[in-house]
Amino acid sequence: MIDDSSDKPEPPRRCEPGKVDPVIPIGDEPQPEPGRPRRQARTRLSRRLRQLADDPSRDRIAIADLLLLMPGQALAALILIFAAPNVVPGPPGLSAILGLPMVYLTFQLMLGRRPWLPPVIAGRSFARSDFAAMVQRIAPLLARLEKLLRPRLPALVSWNAERIVGSFCFLLSIIILLPVPLGNMLPALAISLMMLGLLERDGLWVGIGFALGIGSLFIVAGVVYALIKGVFFLFARVFD
Repeated sequence: MIDDSSDKPEPPRRCEPGKVDPVIPIGDEPQPEPGRPRRQARTRLSRRLRQLADDPSRDRIAIADLLLLMPGQALAALILIFAAPNVVPGPPGLSAILGLPMVYLTFQLMLGRRPWLPPVIAGRSFARSDFAAMVQRIAPLLARLEKLLRPRLPALVSWNAERIVGSFCFLLSIIILLPVPLGNMLPALAISLMMLGLLERDGLWVGIGFALGIGSLFIVAGVVYALIKGVFFLFARVFD
């Protein structure tokens, strides 16, 4: 287990079938006034994710567990939790499980609202062993990236900039849901970089993530175009 004596989060609540609230409220932090920065994350995400992955009392990890893992944290932290596992190859169907919450959360970031998820999404779950394997791959890299973040370029992390970032991440999260081979990795990486930047008020990382997101749009568009051309080519050969 990871030692976190300075600031231990409250134990996540089990997600029991049929006992999920109609709407899951996320976080107890009030929304800041326009133009005022959000609080930085009190505890590193990499540490909290490891704590959940190392919990032997759980057989499965529900989406609601991930949400309740971060009480009082910024919305960007929650989006990062769902985006980061898509950066590396994972179990089949992972992008579908984590992509839909990202659509909801990025839409709320775009509108400047408090994060929440309906029970049909919050009640989804996957095996703790799969979650632990993902954390094992992601957490070391995430921990190294967190050490590089520092407040800079405040114009890119302002209240209005967050709405723009939320809109762009909303588009990228929809792309992650599409059944494009490896089409989820670059958009997920772009979202992760932007959310890390928002968490630590690092506008440079937000800008890098935004540029990478634009590049991923062109790459995914090229892959889709090639797939469509390949399908038409096969049909032409079959019916020629």
